[in-house]
Amino acid sequence: METQRKKQVTGSLLYAIFISSIGSLQFGYNTGVINAPEKIIQEFYNETYTRRNNGTFITATYLTSLWSVSVAMFPVGGMVGSLTVGFFVNFFGRRNSMLFANVLVIAAGALMGFAKLASSFEMVILGRVIIGMYAGLCTGFVPMYIGEISPTNLRGAFGTVNQLGIVVGILIAQIFGLDVIMGTSRLWPLLLAFTVFPAIIQCATLPFCPESPRFLLINKMQEEQAQKVLQKLRGTNDVSQDIQEMKEESVKMSQEKPVSILELFRNRNYRQPIVIAIILQLSQQLSGINAVFYYSTSIFRDANVKEPIYATIGAGIVNVVFTVVSLFLVERAGRRTLHLVGLGGMTICAAVMTIALNYKYLQWMNYISIVAIFGFVAFFEVGPGPIPWFIVAELFSQGPRPAAMAVSGCSNWTANFLVGMLFPLAAKYCGPFVFIIFIIFLVIFFIFTFFKVPETKGRTFEEISRGFESTSLKPSPSEKGPMVELTNVSPVKDEDPTKAIDTIDETKVAIATAPDTTPTNSTATSTAVAPSTGD
Repeated sequence: METQRKKQVTGSLLYAIFISSIGSLQFGYNTGVINAPEKIIQEFYNETYTRRNNGTFITATYLTSLWSVSVAMFPVGGMVGSLTVGFFVNFFGRRNSMLFANVLVIAAGALMGFAKLASSFEMVILGRVIIGMYAGLCTGFVPMYIGEISPTNLRGAFGTVNQLGIVVGILIAQIFGLDVIMGTSRLWPLLLAFTVFPAIIQCATLPFCPESPRFLLINKMQEEQAQKVLQKLRGTNDVSQDIQEMKEESVKMSQEKPVSILELFRNRNYRQPIVIAIILQLSQQLSGINAVFYYSTSIFRDANVKEPIYATIGAGIVNVVFTVVSLFLVERAGRRTLHLVGLGGMTICAAVMTIALNYKYLQWMNYISIVAIFGFVAFFEVGPGPIPWFIVAELFSQGPRPAAMAVSGCSNWTANFLVGMLFPLAAKYCGPFVFIIFIIFLVIFFIFTFFKVPETKGRTFEEISRGFESTSLKPSPSEKGPMVELTNVSPVKDEDPTKAIDTIDETKVAIATAPDTTPTNSTATSTAVAPSTGD
């Protein structure tokens, strides 16, 4: 069994995961890059405005508005990009979509890099929109691709690599933004344009990564090519179980009509998982984590920390370390457990942070603020950071997955935008009690996760999908307890990873879930799903 486990982790698999996660690194880099040089870029805005208006200085209100727009345009672009994920992955495939998206990075980098030379702060804002569109696409492309090429028993661990790329990108941006590196009035355009270099690296290396075998077999009906890709990724010639599981999913997909965004909410088989996906994405953004990263320097400054930028970098290091910890824990503890632990820990740290900020005039409270923020970041990376990205891909089969990734991704970016715009206003009026707002959200998300989110560890995509379908067939509203454990499927034991892709007994599903003689293909019971004559 140990030999089989080693065979599942090959150089080809690790290479593909690493190269694809460059997109995640870009997302993180462009999230954090705007933070450190804030004052310097605002000076450029002021100088540009003054030259254009015959020496008239920009008002503080207008400057604040311009800066807020510069920050907010990134998630606005993310919203637009995330909604187009389904079109790109279905038309171009997973790998090629990641490759073509780098055109947006080059365009955005050029706009931001030449903004100072052109004396145009509009170029910075437009560049932020375009790079946001790229990041929005990557939040769908990367976790989907990684989830589809990973072995079932390691899908959660490798799925966490997506979040690891994001936090490493944030840390790199924080370090490069130091005034001793590129956070200067002369080099800040290079700091913003640096995002082009990872894009060039990915363009050169991504063609050597395989296309998703699930896309090849289920979407393109290229079984032979899918088998070759799987053999290369798994390091073994025996991939029959993977192929069989994909074939069964392909048969089911051929019997359903194409799944649109509206169909996710109309079809009762998809309604529960899409609600879970949206709430989990909201739990990531409305936890307050982006309020910490967008405004971390000012938070430490308000807490009277003498070198706030270095404290922010310290938080970034904690971010990376605990993402690695989550990578090793997720296949042992499970997704649901880690998400609950993360939400609970963040609630406690947010409460401590509120107290520390309220009594910041006490010198020793400076250290409490730092510990609370570091703890907040650590617990975030244990659960709410990595899990919402990859669990969405797990909750859906091949047909509805692209639409589900688009909807959940857009939910994440919308919440990201709202936090970025409203947090400064909330902080102004609420003062040190601003994090109480996030505490309320954290408690709500904890309760929802406890009662509604299923454990997906060790289950194939098809098993998870059938679990939701069998739950939707139960007519009794008085059914005891929520669907915390998916019904009629058993998780794969850790000690036997070769069984991670075993298919389930369809007859047993039909008997266990239907009150009468319901057909095994549970989608036939929903009037919203009709057979399709095409892909």
